[in-house]
Amino acid sequence: MKAMILAAGLGTRLRPLTNDRPKALVEVAGCTLLEITLRRLRAFGVHDVIINTHHFADMIADYLHSHGNFGMHIVLSHEEALLDTGGGLKKAAPFFLDSPGAGDPFILHNVDVISTIDLASMLRHHAEHKALATLAVQDRPTARPLLFDQVAQLCGRRTGSEHTQEMARPAAHPQPLAFSGIHILAPRLLSLLEEEGAFSIIPAYLRLAARGESILAFRADQYYWRDLGRPESLTHAGEDLAAGLWSIA
Repeated sequence: MKAMILAAGLGTRLRPLTNDRPKALVEVAGCTLLEITLRRLRAFGVHDVIINTHHFADMIADYLHSHGNFGMHIVLSHEEALLDTGGGLKKAAPFFLDSPGAGDPFILHNVDVISTIDLASMLRHHAEHKALATLAVQDRPTARPLLFDQVAQLCGRRTGSEHTQEMARPAAHPQPLAFSGIHILAPRLLSLLEEEGAFSIIPAYLRLAARGESILAFRADQYYWRDLGRPESLTHAGEDLAAGLWSIA
């Protein structure tokens, strides 16, 4: 199985830690966010990974080389200008399409989240429902919830301080859920990304949901998850690691 790690962002919320390094090389308990993500994917059986880079890209390349790519096949997709989640994925499309296993689903994973989400269960859920995209979601507070209908299909989102509701398709009682930055995707999605340049993947999901494509929720409420976008989050994650709430694979 293949995966893409989204690591190109500037990490502005992590400043001053990212003044001299990319967010992927910020550490929790002496282990970089990139290593934590790679080891988790490797433990699941992923051996082929593409990582998008931009901010301090050479540091990531040197780091991976010095660690023997953690025993994995790793390719870097450098972005001269940031392409956001959707644009970065679209640029990396050949990695998933031009090789053996091109028809297999793959993982898209933010570098700045950690979790114990069961990727095997998520993959089975994706396959059983023949989804185009499966998104790990939780019922927790968030400023930008996604909305899902009664059969767990994406139907809209809420945005902005006023929580403006944007619907891609009708739903009687849409449920707001927080996206966790972990996706399982069918390769067919790549040919459906009509957007160009820098773009977020979420509006693309909404556009495809409006066309009747299956953008499916995987409920991950029972699993540990933490966003590592702020310095205090790193401290809390370290405390959670010591408490046994998660582990470095």
